Amino acid sequence: MQMASLLDFNLYSCTMNKLIAITPGEPAGVGPDLLIQLCQERVMSGLLVVASVELLDKRAVELGLPLNCITGETSVTALGQLAVRDLSLSSLPEAGVPNNENAGHLLAALDIAIDGCLTGEFSAMVTGPVNKAMISNAGYAFLGHTEYLAERAGTVLPVMLLATDELRVALATTHLALKDVPGAINKDLIENVVRVIDQQFAGKFGIDSPRIGVCGLNPHAGEGGYLGSEEIDHIIPALDQLRSEGVKVDGPLPADTAFTEHMLEQYDVMLAMYHDQGLPVLKHHGFGRAANITLGLPFVRTSVDHGTAFDIAGSGTADLGGMKTALAYASALTT
Repeated sequence: MQMASLLDFNLYSCTMNKLIAITPGEPAGVGPDLLIQLCQERVMSGLLVVASVELLDKRAVELGLPLNCITGETSVTALGQLAVRDLSLSSLPEAGVPNNENAGHLLAALDIAIDGCLTGEFSAMVTGPVNKAMISNAGYAFLGHTEYLAERAGTVLPVMLLATDELRVALATTHLALKDVPGAINKDLIENVVRVIDQQFAGKFGIDSPRIGVCGLNPHAGEGGYLGSEEIDHIIPALDQLRSEGVKVDGPLPADTAFTEHMLEQYDVMLAMYHDQGLPVLKHHGFGRAANITLGLPFVRTSVDHGTAFDIAGSGTADLGGMKTALAYASALTT
């Protein structure tokens, strides 16, 4: 299955033996809005929302949209219906007004989805946006979905990939402060991240021996050591080792030209060294039609490509593109 065909899949043709769990994310954000708005457009069969029925009902009233939350079963047959596994909230929030008391609810919803994926109850999970700082301020160690899912699933190295139909960008490091990135880059990390990408593209995306471009860390990829030594000390030795294993990998590429059209047409995926080296390009290219895909997990997990958007929660103006794309990839990758 080539990446360009993934989004041709019908999101809503899932069957009962291919159940996808959805966690809406931050209760006060746009996650609940997205699902309520989406079920007005399509019958959401094969999808189970792990959330508070009370919250969904309240938000539907605020949006002025009809909603019928069906609990105790996982099949829906009409517009405006959602199959829901009810999970009570500590505090029912107002749209756009976050409450730290619901951090435990967020993690409990993730745990249900993760456990269901690990046991085979769910074929995949799709996550709505959360606010990392809020969860951490509530006393939980939480760097982000990627890290939390990996720890719960026992995955040593998760790899974050954001993808549209035309562009795929993976990250060597994920949610790190910029000052901590150079110390995190080493030969073993680069080798292991690229191996995950190589294996997962063959196994999940149907692209055997993907062509992988690797960005340098420093401007001009270090310019022979003049602008930094990480390329010489870590990235180049890692790429040499990977090429000796038969992996199709190039680099280190100067990041300021790696994302030009001429360069991108040579690769199936580009590996950036840190979050804001690669994702601004990806989101400029396809914000609202990209999905966050976690590689290296023992199950499929996708997510929206945006944040909680507190400022528009409850307004009915949330863009459904990111959620549609995340669902499309979750469906396609489990086919």
